[in-house]
Amino acid sequence: MSSSDANRERGSSTMVECKSQCKTFLFLAYQCLGFLFGDLSLSPLYVYQNDNGEGGIVALYSQLCRNAKFCLLPNHQASDEELSTYHKHVLLGACMVICVGALMPAISVLSSIEGLKIEAKITNNSMVPLISCVLLVGIFVLQHRGSHKVAFMFPPIIILWLMSIFLIGIYNVIKWNPRVYQALSPYYIYKFFWVTGKDGWANLGGVFLCVTGTEAMFADLGYYRLAPVRVAFYCVIYPCLILQYMGQAAFLSKNLSAVPISFYASIPDILFWPVFVVAALAAIVASQAVISGTFSIVQQCHAFECFPRVKAIHSRRWIHGQTYIPEMNWILMIISLAVTVGFGDKNYIGYAYGIAYLIVVFVTTWLTLLVISLVWHPSLIVALAFVLFFGSIEVLFLSSYCMKIPKGGWVPLVLSPVFMIVMYVWHYGSRKKYLFDMHNKVSMRWILTLGPSLGIVRVPGMGLIYTELASGVPASFTHFLTNLPAFYQVVVFVCVKTVPVPCVPHEERYLIGRIGPKSYRLYRCIVRNGYKDVYSHENDFENDLVMSIAEFIQLEAEGCSGNQDGSADGRMAVVRTSGKFGTRLLMSESAGFEEGSSINHPGALTVTNSKSPTLKKLQAMYEQESPEINTRRRIRFELLNTIYQDPRVKEELMELVEAKRAGAAYVIGHSHVKAKWNSSFLKKFAINLYSFLRKNCRSPAVGLNIPQICLIKVGMNYHV
Repeated sequence: MSSSDANRERGSSTMVECKSQCKTFLFLAYQCLGFLFGDLSLSPLYVYQNDNGEGGIVALYSQLCRNAKFCLLPNHQASDEELSTYHKHVLLGACMVICVGALMPAISVLSSIEGLKIEAKITNNSMVPLISCVLLVGIFVLQHRGSHKVAFMFPPIIILWLMSIFLIGIYNVIKWNPRVYQALSPYYIYKFFWVTGKDGWANLGGVFLCVTGTEAMFADLGYYRLAPVRVAFYCVIYPCLILQYMGQAAFLSKNLSAVPISFYASIPDILFWPVFVVAALAAIVASQAVISGTFSIVQQCHAFECFPRVKAIHSRRWIHGQTYIPEMNWILMIISLAVTVGFGDKNYIGYAYGIAYLIVVFVTTWLTLLVISLVWHPSLIVALAFVLFFGSIEVLFLSSYCMKIPKGGWVPLVLSPVFMIVMYVWHYGSRKKYLFDMHNKVSMRWILTLGPSLGIVRVPGMGLIYTELASGVPASFTHFLTNLPAFYQVVVFVCVKTVPVPCVPHEERYLIGRIGPKSYRLYRCIVRNGYKDVYSHENDFENDLVMSIAEFIQLEAEGCSGNQDGSADGRMAVVRTSGKFGTRLLMSESAGFEEGSSINHPGALTVTNSKSPTLKKLQAMYEQESPEINTRRRIRFELLNTIYQDPRVKEELMELVEAKRAGAAYVIGHSHVKAKWNSSFLKKFAINLYSFLRKNCRSPAVGLNIPQICLIKVGMNYHV
């Protein structure tokens, strides 16, 4: 091949790559119009009110956790700081985000339906809220059924909405007041306050409603690249919104009496019904995005042990990372319906929505100040300039909203303390429970005195003991042995924890280590998740665990794991980053319920199932009756027939494969938490409420997706 041909091929491949990147760029910009800017683009519906409303909070807090040690997580480890995704109050903000998730659908849908008062001549004041409630129920049911089925329609709807308000804005500017563009000059801000005085200050709430939606935009920024979001905002969102606001201002300059319904009143008659339909659809899309953002915040708070256990469902939706939380969905629906029926007026709901959103922005500003001061370490002048500039603007808006508290602004101020008490009590109780476990964990000296058999009968199989402890042996293990002096031949202590990064790569998720000498067959597995990761106990978890332990055994024999004598709770190793991972054992699909067949691959050692025929028959019968077991992928492991330098490695690997063949059981603690008899009244109230929440929320087995047929619960009493 000549050099010219080679250059031509390289140029062709470069062009293809550039085209692919350009398509991806434009597709992300197109997607974010539907999922990122829906709330912001809907503001023109309710800004002009008839009265004189990875960014985000958790991302800022995670930076403080990593760099300033403001961590709420008690089981933080030094090894967590070695994650490749590490880059350089919260409860109140999170509570207000939940309030926003309930109020935004109400005001958006109610504002979009209010146009019926003009064209349909509806005089019954209860008819518009009733229609709005029907739409709201449909929105929240859509979350339950799975919005991913219609998600492909979201960007086109928002684009159609933006084009509509863009054209209507141009029409109103030309028809009513072409000189309205002069209002872009900052001089008119001064003139506005000079002329209106106190009344102008009181109207700042409506001005603030122009920017509602920006917090949700930054909170979901991690799902997109920064450049497409900027292009979408500067080229589409900003021009459309500015022209729409200018158009409404031009219309109101000649029709001041139409302030309550200025948006629909400014639409040409021939375009009213098409715009009305598009507005209703845009309200649904924007509401869906805000509700999904609320689910995300709740899931992240739960990851930091600041929210009761809820079931976070992550399905193959159009946008990666979206979750659905059934409990929060129905709570948001009830609140949204209650404010819609209770107020029936977008102005009152707008005041509540504005106050909730402003407090979220206020909390974000102060968290940003902490990040600037404690993480970025600039000069004191920079930090003071930041807080004085942004803080003074927010205080000005907040002072204006204080007058609106009796007119609906009290709603988030009543709801947020309820959520805050629940969140604080859950975190307080979880921390007390963890400290109790730490104080009562079993000493390694006691484990070593038991010998390799642990003083019990070791039966075939693998026991996975779930614990919140990242080190040591939990008291629940000894409690189990005290009541039933028998356990599995291979024991793995599994700790599922959250680290203060958004996402953890799959190859860095598992930390594997050993507890005690090698002959004890005690291992530890720490599953690390980011606060945006949705932990799903995949069907392949057992298989990944077996492969990871096998890799750890080999690395330990080669002197790479850092645990030389194996006499204590040794150092953990990220084994999936090893170049040889996945080659230590042979894996193959197993079709039947019997895994103990004698059909082996060439070059593999014969591994038998050490369970008795009766137990095998019972296990097969139970598995056939369990749908969740039938759907799981069955993997058969075999040991390579190679020469091992240390025969003990071969023996340990053989025992690991035998245990997997015999089956795995999951052991979790069934806790009863009570306050000590001499505790104060507040502590007893908090612990009793925590215990009540534990009994009535999702069980740990549901959150971890553990098959019920393989589950063993160990009762434990906690006096904290």
